[in-house]
Amino acid sequence: MTHTFHIPVLGLAFSIDSAIKVARYGISTVMSIVDDELIERIRAYYCKLNQLAYNPIYKHEEDYRASRITAYLELVKTLVEQQMETLKQQTFTKDSDLTKYFQLLPESHPARPIYHAMEIETNTSIKRQLQELLVGYVNPGEIDVNIMSKVDKLNFRNNTALDQKYSDASAALRGFANSSLHSAVILSAGMNPHLYAYLAELPAFFPKADSTFDKKVVLKVSDFRSSLIQAKYLAKKGVWVSEFRVESGLNCGGHAFATDGFLLGPILEEFKEKKENLKIELFTIYQDYWASQGVLLTVLPPIRYTVQGGVGTAMEHRFLLDYYEFDAVGWGSPFLMVPEATTVDNETLKALEEAEKSDFYCSGASPLGVPFNNFRPSSAEKLRLERIKKGRPGSPCKKEYLIANREFGEKPICTASRAYQHQKIQELQAQELTVEEYNRSFDTITEKTCLCEGLAAPAYLKYGIQQNKEQAAVSICPGPNLVWFKRQYSLKQMVDHIYGRGSILEHSDRPFVLINELDLYIDHIQKYVEDNKDFLNDKKIKYITKFKAQLQLGIDYYHNLQNKLLCIPKNTLEAIPLQLELAMIRLNNVRI
Repeated sequence: MTHTFHIPVLGLAFSIDSAIKVARYGISTVMSIVDDELIERIRAYYCKLNQLAYNPIYKHEEDYRASRITAYLELVKTLVEQQMETLKQQTFTKDSDLTKYFQLLPESHPARPIYHAMEIETNTSIKRQLQELLVGYVNPGEIDVNIMSKVDKLNFRNNTALDQKYSDASAALRGFANSSLHSAVILSAGMNPHLYAYLAELPAFFPKADSTFDKKVVLKVSDFRSSLIQAKYLAKKGVWVSEFRVESGLNCGGHAFATDGFLLGPILEEFKEKKENLKIELFTIYQDYWASQGVLLTVLPPIRYTVQGGVGTAMEHRFLLDYYEFDAVGWGSPFLMVPEATTVDNETLKALEEAEKSDFYCSGASPLGVPFNNFRPSSAEKLRLERIKKGRPGSPCKKEYLIANREFGEKPICTASRAYQHQKIQELQAQELTVEEYNRSFDTITEKTCLCEGLAAPAYLKYGIQQNKEQAAVSICPGPNLVWFKRQYSLKQMVDHIYGRGSILEHSDRPFVLINELDLYIDHIQKYVEDNKDFLNDKKIKYITKFKAQLQLGIDYYHNLQNKLLCIPKNTLEAIPLQLELAMIRLNNVRI
């Protein structure tokens, strides 16, 4: 890989075209391929922008969802290839993309010293030779895609259920597999046996003779155990996991998949200790499968290990790479403040610049029933509250990607929809509840918000492609780490910040990334105890006790880790003992 960081998937719209914006600089990005309506409209926009023929793919067409995704991925690949050809033909002038490519590289890249030598070289002939050598190092970033594996609605035509391969996640996977991209699909949000079985049927993911792949599989995980279970399941079906992408359970953007008190530091330590044995164990299973198919595999494919969630300084970036021996670090939410790299509408950008710490919070807004990192000043949140005030809570459900609830009939509906919330509130009104109980239940019902529309809206607003009567309210799901990034930045400013060539943080009192996550986990268990204080049972008490014990082990681990944090600035390092002591006091005060 060219860089030691990547830009993870950011909602639906925020990174939908990031590859078009930054892949030419060797920066790898991930786009969501959940929303084919958004994808089709962005394809139309970029075809028009680049004066390319656009042939629409309509919903009545066979396998339209997969076809839309394939068509957009082919367009992105074509545009990036054109950009690369143009870049390679440029000269090393001050403002050229070619110059920028090498200015952004990490100091550890082998081309970096050659670039520095070329800059100061005065002999014209030697300078030209160095420039020709440099162009040979130019490669685009990976154009990866993300599928939330459990967002997998079964689809119908004329009230007849279609085959499982036409479900949302399967069709998205097929759309990627049918493209000519040589990149990876990142599977997140847990294991989907139907999807994993279908994945194993697609030749695009089969190994080639040299044990390389046209299409790679990446698992986004929050702990070692789930990684092992999922990877072994896939290996038994002949699918190799080329990367484990470890994400903090709470110190991240989007949906928050909290562990049972397992903290990022101990999780990364377990990967560090076990990754070689993991590779051998998986390869044995993988070999056995392909041997049963008459294919002898002798070359062990590589596995990359990357980490993301809450990283905010060059020191943290370097520490995660060096101490835990990981290959790259994902920088997500901070890139929302980089218009050169992501797609955020102007109103939302302004709100993010003015945000306070309390504006970033973990909510119950997602219809999936998973905690969701939310932003209070978002226009979607304002719209949700306005609808409640008018006595019309809930949203019209148009896209239906997150329909899963069957409380009111065999046909599933979305818990953020007006239809669902209306019926739930009617149920509530029929119960004999105290005012406090009613309000608490009412808030729980109406907190759900439409993510399908809200997470797509920023691209429609940014590019002026919104349709009549279409919701303009934007949902955005940054991680709490974004509070430290207070303004818009250029791509060079952000990349220089990541590599320690200049800092864009205005405050020196930001806690270390692992301490930040610890505090979030204590907040999480405190809230769980408060929310369940009137509904405790043996199962919940056991969960709380186990959670607290695991956090205690994490704190003990961080006490021991302090002696190994040699690269951390003195003020940050000196603050850690007190921060751990305060965390211990807070944890002891979480009482059942």
